[in-house]
Amino acid sequence: MSERAEAERIIRELHAARCAGDLAAMCSLFAEQGRFRIAGASSDKPIAIDATDLPTFRPWLHMLVRAFKVEGYSLLSLIVEWPHATAHWQADIFSKITGVSVATELVDLVEIADGQIVRYSEFFVPR
Repeated sequence: MSERAEAERIIRELHAARCAGDLAAMCSLFAEQGRFRIAGASSDKPIAIDATDLPTFRPWLHMLVRAFKVEGYSLLSLIVEWPHATAHWQADIFSKITGVSVATELVDLVEIADGQIVRYSEFFVPR
């Protein structure tokens, strides 16, 4: 498999697992010592997560899966410059807590090594 094909597969599998709320599938794509960051703003407050290994960020992923459902997913662009990939996507993020859905624009910056994500940064804003 080419490096580009591997990066595309990893991003598509990550997004599919996120849309399905499949925590195990999401975690399987990250290296044990991977770095995970999310930065953005909901409709009323900023959100930031920064964790340096899978055992530390797995609870954050679990919280995301339990609290939010990703609907209406659309991958707008995917740029691969091995070992980095940038995915620009949009979705409606439904809060299982408030019952409110927010149209959201997201960008993922991903670094891949040995078939796993070693660095992941997600930036998002309401559309």
